[in-house]
Amino acid sequence: MRIAVIGAGGVGGYFGARLAAAGNDVTFVARGRHLEAVRRSGLLVRSPLGEFRTPPASAVGSISDLGPTDLVLVAVKLWDTEDVAAQLQAADLRNPYVLSLQNGVHKDIILRSHLGEERVLGGTCFISAFIEEPGVVVHNNALQKIVVGPYSNRQSAMSEAAYEAFKDAGIETELSTDVEKVIWEKFIFLVGLSATTTAVRQPIGVVRSNDRTRVLLEEVMAETAEVARASGVKLDDTFVDAQMAFCDNLPATMTSSMHNDLEKGNRLELPWLSGGVVDLAENLKVAVPRNRTVTDILAPYAAGRPSAQV
Repeated sequence: MRIAVIGAGGVGGYFGARLAAAGNDVTFVARGRHLEAVRRSGLLVRSPLGEFRTPPASAVGSISDLGPTDLVLVAVKLWDTEDVAAQLQAADLRNPYVLSLQNGVHKDIILRSHLGEERVLGGTCFISAFIEEPGVVVHNNALQKIVVGPYSNRQSAMSEAAYEAFKDAGIETELSTDVEKVIWEKFIFLVGLSATTTAVRQPIGVVRSNDRTRVLLEEVMAETAEVARASGVKLDDTFVDAQMAFCDNLPATMTSSMHNDLEKGNRLELPWLSGGVVDLAENLKVAVPRNRTVTDILAPYAAGRPSAQV
């Protein structure tokens, strides 16, 4: 299969390299020193599941440099989705299917608005990986899973082909018959984790052990679950309780990428997490006061560390 991976960071780099090691024709779209390193020496992945490297020259600097492609994996930060979608629309890639491995529920809405509903498959992933240095991705633990599924019957054949390619590459893979529900379930947890760890400036162990911040975590997820139900997603009544139990079993030091970005002074994915919940809730007439407060608290940091000179 001819696969393009847009974004060769922890997520795209890991899964793309696995697919390349299994014999697929994989090309990364990367930039800067990371692009130069992959062009020169290939992309090296260090993982508890083994170490592997893609061939040199397996990266390009622009979507317009890609050739005919069967499947595009999108793994960029959420604020780049609109630009990536527009570039995909303009590029001559012979109408590939597109699968976003990004967080959130807004990603596919944006992609479909540019590419049409039939070209965008549903999916999400579960992994912890990051760029250690240019050309090197580190996978933190054994978890590496992709869930893929069709939004319509006409996508079934390509969803199955993607599933087989992922499975053959040694990736834990699930072919879902209700992929929208899976995406929302991950989103609810992610909003809870990111909102609380970032607003409190502490990992999940601190959040869950304090009575007041524990309630904050639960209510942020409960609000997001109500937005999901208002959007037509059929969640179990006990879903949030199950997520709280899941949080109780996470390593106490675990935090969110948004908390890490805040600490580093980087731009935040806030508008697509708690901020995205607020936007969706307004259209659906659902009250989300906890997510709104988190969005207000973190608003000065959304574009990066604010200047003291205002």
